[in-house]
Amino acid sequence: MCIKPGVVHYSRLAYSEILPDEKGATCAGFLRRAAHHFRAHGITTIEEVMTDNAWAYRYSIRDVCAELGARQVFIKPHCPWQNGKVERLNRTLQTEWAYKRVFTSNAQRAQALAPWLHYYNTQRRHSALGGLPPISRLTPTS
Repeated sequence: MCIKPGVVHYSRLAYSEILPDEKGATCAGFLRRAAHHFRAHGITTIEEVMTDNAWAYRYSIRDVCAELGARQVFIKPHCPWQNGKVERLNRTLQTEWAYKRVFTSNAQRAQALAPWLHYYNTQRRHSALGGLPPISRLTPTS
């Protein structure tokens, strides 16, 4: 089991899933669902997708990036800070969701992810956004 995050650079709007593995097809499916999530929030254009150099990212999401019209960008090896917003989300996921309280099972922890992401995107204050939540940077869609 692994947790995959996605973050929009400008707004910090986040999307995350618990996945059974990190195989190429799984990562490609995640990217498609993340793009759908972002579109539902009015983000209709994804210019680039930045990842580390893991095999699953390097080749499997290439076709999805082409479908999205996005450029695939890789961080330099051993330089996770180049993808700092995702790394920060990973840390926040650990401290504020995964280990914030005791869960009786992984299933219970998994059930808590969607409500936590909703809170993160709509209510949690971000110092980089002037104390506002990510949703505040998006233009409402009708």
